[in-house]
Amino acid sequence: MTPDRTPLLIVGHGTRSAPGVAQFAALVDRIRRRGVVDDVEGGFIELSRPPLTDAVGALVGRGHRNLVALPLVLAAAGHGKGDIPAALAREKQRHPGLWYAYGRPLGPHPLLHEILAARIDAVLDGDDRAGTGIALIGRGSTDPDANAEVAKVARLLWEGRGYAGVEPGFISLAEPSVPAVLERLRRLGARRIVVAPYFLFAGVLPDRIVAQSDAYAADHPELDVRVADLIGDCDALADLVQERHAEALRGDIRMNCDTCAYRVALPGFADKVGRPQTPHHHPDDPAGGHGHHHHDHHHHYPGLRPGQVAIVGGGPGPDDLITVRGRALLDAADVVVTDRLAPTGLLSGLRPEVLVVDAAKVPRGPSVGQDTINDTLVAHARAGRRVVRLKGGDPYVFGRGHEEVQACAAAGVETVLVPGVSSALAAPALAGVPVTHRGVAHDVTVVSGHLPPGHPDSLVDWPALARARGTVVLLMAVDTVAKIAAVLIEHGRDPGAPVLAVQDAGLPGQRALPSRLDEVGALTVREGVRPPAVFVLGPVVALRAPARQPAARGQQPPR
Repeated sequence: MTPDRTPLLIVGHGTRSAPGVAQFAALVDRIRRRGVVDDVEGGFIELSRPPLTDAVGALVGRGHRNLVALPLVLAAAGHGKGDIPAALAREKQRHPGLWYAYGRPLGPHPLLHEILAARIDAVLDGDDRAGTGIALIGRGSTDPDANAEVAKVARLLWEGRGYAGVEPGFISLAEPSVPAVLERLRRLGARRIVVAPYFLFAGVLPDRIVAQSDAYAADHPELDVRVADLIGDCDALADLVQERHAEALRGDIRMNCDTCAYRVALPGFADKVGRPQTPHHHPDDPAGGHGHHHHDHHHHYPGLRPGQVAIVGGGPGPDDLITVRGRALLDAADVVVTDRLAPTGLLSGLRPEVLVVDAAKVPRGPSVGQDTINDTLVAHARAGRRVVRLKGGDPYVFGRGHEEVQACAAAGVETVLVPGVSSALAAPALAGVPVTHRGVAHDVTVVSGHLPPGHPDSLVDWPALARARGTVVLLMAVDTVAKIAAVLIEHGRDPGAPVLAVQDAGLPGQRALPSRLDEVGALTVREGVRPPAVFVLGPVVALRAPARQPAARGQQPPR
C-alpha cells in the first residue's frame, strides 16, 4: 500500500522563546527534507511567527486544497480541543473549498517514552536507574484529562525501565508543583532525582522548571538533582508526526471520552461541559495575559454537529427562560429557523454570519407552511450546516416538533431535541396559579383549543373533561373559549368555576384576567384578549395571590 502523500500542516501553540520557535522550525524542516509527503508547512496560533494563517496561505497558494492538520501538542487540552480547531475553522472560512483531516495529539506514545528515557539516561551519564527517582513535569492544565495524561505517561515511563519511581508534577495550573513533587520523592527516600520536562520545545515554562529545580536543589544539598533535556527536534519525534499523519488519513481518531470533561460531567468540572474554550492566562505568568490577539474565538457546542438539526424549545416568552442547553446550541448554530412565538430577543445575540429564517413569513396553506419549514431544515442540514429550529414553549407540547423530527428522519438527517418550558405550565405559574396543589388538584390536563368542540377532526373527549375534577389548561383557545366553556358547563362543570386568562405571560405586558367559566367568553371579547394567551380552569385558580402580580395591576375588572 503506497503511503498517502497529502500535504501536512503542523500547528503549534506558540511561545515567547526564540529557541522554542527555532526548534519547531527545525522539526518542520526535518520532515520536509524527508520528502514523505507532498508539502509541509508549520504555523502558530499565537505568540510566534509564522502565524497559522500564513502557513495555510502558503499551502493554498501552491494549489493544495486537502490537508492533514496536526496539532503539535503532547496532550489533548484546551489548545488541541478548542483553540486550534477554532483557528482552523477560521481558515476554512477564509479559503472556500479547503478540507483537512485533524490529527490527534502526539502523546501518550511509546516513541515519546523512549525519547524521555534517552534524555534521562543522558543526564544519568552511567549512574544506575535503580537508584534514581524521576520527576516527570508536564505543563499543567485546567483540563483534568490533560493532567491525567501526564500521570499516565509517568506510569508508562516507569513500566519495565527499572527506575526507583516516577512521580508526575506540573509547572502551571495543577498540583503537585515542581518543589512539591521533589519533596515527595525526597520523603520516599530518593537521593538522586532526575527532573524530566514533558515538553516538546524550549519556552518560558520549561525554563521555569530548571529554575525551580535548581532552587530546590540549593535548599537540599544532600540531594543530587539533575534536569534532563526536553524532547526537542529529533528523528524519533519526526517519526511520530508521520505516524499521526498517516493515522489521520485512515480516520483512526480515538479520544478518551471516558475521562473527557468536555463531554462528561466530572466532579468539580460541570461548568466545562458545553462551554466554549476561551482565552485564558496563567495566574503565575509575569506577563499576565496569554497573548491572544484575536477575539473571534468561536467554538461549536459539542452537542450539535454540522448536518444536524436541533429542535429547541425557547420557553414561554422571555428570552432568559430558555434552557442553558438551548442557549448553547443557538450560540453554535449556522442557521436558525424561528417563528413568532419563539423568544426573538435571543436572535439579536447571534453571530452576524448566522442565517435567520423566519418561518412566520412562510406562505401558509393548510399544511404548506409546515412542509416548507421541514424542507428548509433538511436543505440546510444536507448542506453541512448546524441548524437550530427555535420554537416557543416546548416543541413536543402542541409545537409540531415531532413532525419536524419525522421529516428530518425521513430525509436521513439527525436531530437533537431540547425540551423547553411549556407555557401550559409557565403561564399560570407566572400569573400566580399553581396547576397542581396538595389537597386541591391532583391532575392537570393540557388541551389544544384550536378546534372547537363538535369539530369533526377534534380528538378531545369534552364530556370527560367536564366530569374531571382537576386543572384544565387551554392553549390556542382565544377564538374557541366561549364554545369550550359552554360544552363543559353542559356536561356538568360548575358555571361559577374560576378561570384565569393569561396573555403574554412573563413579558412586560403580561395580563392576568380572572373570570368565571360562564363569563370567560364574553370577558375575552370585551378585554380584547389576543394570542399568545393561556386559560387555566379549576379550583387552583382560587389560590392565586393577585397582590404579587404587578403585571396584572390596574387591568383586572372589578371582582
